[in-house]
Amino acid sequence: MHTTLATLLDRLDSKAVEGTDVIRWGCPIPAFGDAAMSRVATLGLNPSNREFMDESGRELRGLFRRFHTLNSLGLGSWSEVNAHHLRVILDSCYTYFRGNPYDAWFRRLDRVVSGARASYYDDAGGACHLDLIPYATRRKWTDLRAAQRSSLLAVAADSLGLMLRDSSIRVLILNGRSVVDHLEEVANIKLERRLKRIWSLRRESGLDVAGMAYEGVIDKAAGIDLGREVLILGYNHNLQSSFGVTTQIIQAIRSWVSRTAEGTSW
Repeated sequence: MHTTLATLLDRLDSKAVEGTDVIRWGCPIPAFGDAAMSRVATLGLNPSNREFMDESGRELRGLFRRFHTLNSLGLGSWSEVNAHHLRVILDSCYTYFRGNPYDAWFRRLDRVVSGARASYYDDAGGACHLDLIPYATRRKWTDLRAAQRSSLLAVAADSLGLMLRDSSIRVLILNGRSVVDHLEEVANIKLERRLKRIWSLRRESGLDVAGMAYEGVIDKAAGIDLGREVLILGYNHNLQSSFGVTTQIIQAIRSWVSRTAEGTSW
């Protein structure tokens, strides 16, 4: 994991992320929680800016801090990082859910994760969260220009493969259609699709938004051999931002995760 983090830090200090709106003074976030000890992980696009700053754009400090920055580590650039800094950054990842987690985002996902008999919030819960791009941006992913999103996907193309290889994750849950599309590209796979009418999002005017489930298995990502098979389960609604996602729909998705993951060998 130290080697993977060092690689991600090198990229953060490179020209490859210039102009992408990445928060370059904030560390990469390889995982929320301990991926090496987790059997289940959720997957998103990239970390929220709220992991590093408050709603006014000021850096989180003291007890409110979630992850390390150049300022908190007393560094002028990421090229100054040594083995001690790597350990400190990774420790902030491992202990994330014991500190000041961004609960407004993670609590909804934890309800789905519980379908696989796991949790972010239990020390022995066996769950963590990963992102396709481990770098937070000042603006939401959907607000970035297409060229910025393409650059970040290129920079982080092998990040997921590196993290999965270094982890014990056996079930990966994809949160939303955009995550599904990008995972299929990174892993060079076409997931099986099933219409889930019970997941449909109601619209008073116009057509309802259909619910879709995705399922597959990977043993490689971006050409990186994972050393095992990982079950992929996904759904097309982003639980935090899709309008009309109800408690009943989240429960239905949780039940599907539970049934589908039940036979997985952990």
